Amino acid sequence: MDSYNQLNEVLVHLFNHTMKIEEESLIKGEFKNISVNDMHIIEAVGDGEPKNMSSIARLVGVTVGTLTIAMNNLVKKGYVIRTRSEKDRRVVLISLNEKGRRAYKRHEQFHLDMIQAMRQGLDDEQCRVLIQAMRNLRDHFKAV
Repeated sequence: MDSYNQLNEVLVHLFNHTMKIEEESLIKGEFKNISVNDMHIIEAVGDGEPKNMSSIARLVGVTVGTLTIAMNNLVKKGYVIRTRSEKDRRVVLISLNEKGRRAYKRHEQFHLDMIQAMRQGLDDEQCRVLIQAMRNLRDHFKAV
């Protein structure tokens, strides 16, 4: 099989199965009551300083209204905390509670494992070529 067909086969498989693989790896046990999209919202909230809804919505690529619905569910399920900004009481800040931080860490580990698997057997130059190929693909999708 030539390189075009090999790349096509691998990319099609990854695109078709990544969300399923991620769900099977992450959404189980303690975290079986959330979706992969919820996990990506948790990732956007992060384990650092609280963030406002607008900044989280931008990171996730949804409207604030859509995020509000998802955030209501994450609050009910015990992953995030809403607080009011001390500087401006109109601003709602979102942060992770302990359960949210555990989910964040599991998702972070999934990504670390995925990157380690991609790098396995590659030297630094091969990694640079892989990174450039991935950037090319990202840029292609941005232009589409």
